[in-house]
Amino acid sequence: MIKSQPGFSVVSGVPLVQLVPLVPRGPDVQAGGGLVADAAKRRQPAARRRGAALEDAILRAAAAVLKESGVLGLTMDEVARRAGTNKNAIYRRWPNRVALGIAAYSQMTAADITSPDTGSLRGDALEMLRRANSTWSSPYGEILRGLLAAAGGAPQLLAELRGPAAGGTAYESAWLTLLGRAVARGEAAPEALHPRVASAPTALLRSEYVTRGVPAVPDDVLTEIIDEVFLPLVRGRDPGRQAYRGRETDSPGSQAKET
Repeated sequence: MIKSQPGFSVVSGVPLVQLVPLVPRGPDVQAGGGLVADAAKRRQPAARRRGAALEDAILRAAAAVLKESGVLGLTMDEVARRAGTNKNAIYRRWPNRVALGIAAYSQMTAADITSPDTGSLRGDALEMLRRANSTWSSPYGEILRGLLAAAGGAPQLLAELRGPAAGGTAYESAWLTLLGRAVARGEAAPEALHPRVASAPTALLRSEYVTRGVPAVPDDVLTEIIDEVFLPLVRGRDPGRQAYRGRETDSPGSQAKET
């Protein structure tokens, strides 16, 4: 008679297969089957981005493509891949790749635009124009020129390029800030605080790039824009100066000189 022994069959003496439950050990063990719960969480899809969060992701992806591959490399497929979204989400916000590129360029450059404070209007204006020239002669400028070429003759896209995308709104705000300081110092009349006055130097600088096709505008041209156009324009907005010139013209002495 075969005695039963632990782990052996009482019939054949063949070792039994002992089923040992796999008990997880270590800090990952949590109450209520923690490992299973963690695995389920990892299988869940990421929260769907909407609104501003999705738009920011798309613009950051487009900016990265522009920096790496320029305007020619900007495609909706590549931007969608990098942003982790689909093309339909992009087309709902921007009708084409050029419009998307303009929005991305605007986001790239707006944060870099600040108003200098040298203590004088002329010093501020020259420094502001030099900064813009430095930006437009850098890879950012290459992107801007690529967007201008891609926009072709589309009026809406060209208007956007003259506005926020080319730094228009941010530059105009910075120019108005330095004009405001000049008014506070008594260098300019309040009437000089006008968007047309503020946008004049930037528009003239942009014209140098677009019409002449130069890689960078010489500093003497920047000085000429400020001394020959911008400062006279600012002074011409002063009603007191205009009244003084009018009295000079009406004086007997000025009439005698004319005759």
